[in-house]
Amino acid sequence: MFLIAGNIMTRGSIAKRLIRVTMLATDPLPGGMGVATVLSCALFAAISGSSPVTLLAVGAILYPALREAGYSKRFSLGAITSGGTLGIVIPPSIPLIVYGLVTEKSVADLFIAGIGPGILLTAVLAGYSFWVNRHLPSKSFDLPAFVIALKEGIWSMLLPVILLGGIYSGYFSPTEAAAVALAYGLLVEAFIHRELSFADFRKTTLDTAVMLGMLFPIIAVALSLKSVLTIERVPHELAMWITSITESKIAFLIAVNLLLLVIGCFIDVISAILILAPLLLVPAMSYGIDPIHFGVMMVINLEIGFLTPPIGLNLFVATTAFREKFSEICLSVLPFMALIVTVLMMVTFIPGISLWLLR
Repeated sequence: MFLIAGNIMTRGSIAKRLIRVTMLATDPLPGGMGVATVLSCALFAAISGSSPVTLLAVGAILYPALREAGYSKRFSLGAITSGGTLGIVIPPSIPLIVYGLVTEKSVADLFIAGIGPGILLTAVLAGYSFWVNRHLPSKSFDLPAFVIALKEGIWSMLLPVILLGGIYSGYFSPTEAAAVALAYGLLVEAFIHRELSFADFRKTTLDTAVMLGMLFPIIAVALSLKSVLTIERVPHELAMWITSITESKIAFLIAVNLLLLVIGCFIDVISAILILAPLLLVPAMSYGIDPIHFGVMMVINLEIGFLTPPIGLNLFVATTAFREKFSEICLSVLPFMALIVTVLMMVTFIPGISLWLLR
């Protein structure tokens, strides 16, 4: 239901409305459009739940605007290609739901734990965008235009607030939140924005069914594998083996991060979580690592896989969408990848970033 809700809201005018709000809000800043690019990606990714869809929706509007405003091609490509990855950690996050499913941990707690790292990632990327483009001219703040844009985009921006507020307050569960998101998406696009026809709804439903048809067999196999591994005590033996090699919690976290960075280059984030989360969580807990914190760390780490060859999905989508060389796209994301890795290290060794709202 989260997937179909995101797809429904993606087909409407949400991207344009969100981008308009962020651009007007950041106009007074030097390089404000670069900051608006990151904020637009963060907001839209949180709604759509899809990194490639965010890249396409935001990039189609902002890439030409960035180039026309004097932003370098490399920065423009890097900001849009990297910005789409923010959606897999900002709630409601599909990878966090999958992690909660295979490890039997609270999805509500995982959502709440993703807020701090998501805000930190967005702030770091936005700060970098401001700094490298500080030489570009700014505009005066247009209050009347901003108020109008805010009124037009408020329905879209309220969705994450409603979902997280309802889950955190206990008004509804994460499963019920998916139904709320779907009902809200239909209401907004069909009756308020009036940009979703029955034909659009039908096609969106079919597209989501195809996506789920590819995902469910992977989940079924992964859960079966988890049961077999548990019966055979593989996680327990792995935990014993790792703890016999090193007693250092820091060394374990560094090793796990290196492993996930390599795995993320070859396996998609959902498959990696389904296979590795049950295996790695037991030894992680033996070192006293909070399972919620560990899940957020895993998701941020695997998020980098969208930007790393040979199968970085966002790299190929950007290559096709912007008709640029693959090598140029890879070079454009390097500074953003360095920043994401920096935030990953902060989240890894400062658990409070992800757990502060749960205390």
